Amino acid sequence: MSDTQNADTQLPPLTVHAQYVKDLSFENPRSPHSLMEQGQPQLGLNVLVKTRQLEGSTYEVALVVEADAKTEKGEVVFVLELVYGGVFTLGEIPQEAVGPMLLIECPRLLFPFARAVVANTTREAGFPPLQIAPVDFAALYRQQLEQAGQQVGTA
Repeated sequence: MSDTQNADTQLPPLTVHAQYVKDLSFENPRSPHSLMEQGQPQLGLNVLVKTRQLEGSTYEVALVVEADAKTEKGEVVFVLELVYGGVFTLGEIPQEAVGPMLLIECPRLLFPFARAVVANTTREAGFPPLQIAPVDFAALYRQQLEQAGQQVGTA
């Protein structure tokens, strides 16, 4: 088989099969008072990436977004929890590229959609849309490796 034919039959490095909201929770425990208050709430945000092998080289990758807002007195304004998932199949890639593909590239593709869900949910709840700043998934991956005590090579 020629190189051209071989290249045509190879799977792409990454195939996206589906994206979806796996879980979404929004609580506004002090409504309607929380909607009438003036002042800037203190925002908290946490973004995690979870992976799960489904079968063979197909994986579920989930972005877990947790956001909350509190008054200066520490009273909860709102709490949002989102799990935004995607199903991905990895093509013929070296074994050392699997981690970066699942923990950097897949979340990078999911993030804009999860960010839109968060913004729309907070807006529909009566608050200004919560616009999450872009996340550097490569830096998070390196940090995770360093915490695990592994050496991180420079690209």
